Amino acid sequence: MSSSGRPRDPEVDRRIERAAMDQFGETGWAGFAMEAVARRAGVGKASLYLRWSTKESLLTDALTASLPHVSDVDTGTLRGDLVELATQILDVYAGPSSRAAMRLMIEGRTIPGVAENYAATRAAQTLAARAIVRRGMARGELSPAVSVTLLLETLIGGAMMHALTAPPDGSAHAGKLVDFLLDALS
Repeated sequence: MSSSGRPRDPEVDRRIERAAMDQFGETGWAGFAMEAVARRAGVGKASLYLRWSTKESLLTDALTASLPHVSDVDTGTLRGDLVELATQILDVYAGPSSRAAMRLMIEGRTIPGVAENYAATRAAQTLAARAIVRRGMARGELSPAVSVTLLLETLIGGAMMHALTAPPDGSAHAGKLVDFLLDALS
């Protein structure tokens, strides 16, 4: 940013990013246009173009700022870690950015400029989830014979499905899901 002129208003940035998330969530990439985001945010197109030169960079920044991130946590127990992981997944797919998260999952790999960021985020999240399970195995809480991939697909798929089909109940359901899964594995 140059030293002349007015400083950018962070509230305007947040409004634009929220509008971008809502627009993408409703219309997908095909309906994502700078003009539509500007109108939704209540700002002029010039304000958008001063901040982002392309719709790809706008969407990437909006997704980065607005989507909850799935991360590695260490509560000291496999159950606690898996509950936290499931809660994070529920936050992504049942939270205020849920529609954009679903669109990203469906379309993210095909959007130029966004696909690379989405792939890097997905890879980091996968490594974090796998670390949780491997740590549980190292502590002797889970048999090393258990498929890390199938365990995570079951947990994450169950959390996503619940987020899409049931009223939000966050960590309460996360605990039930993890208990069911761990009981089935023992």
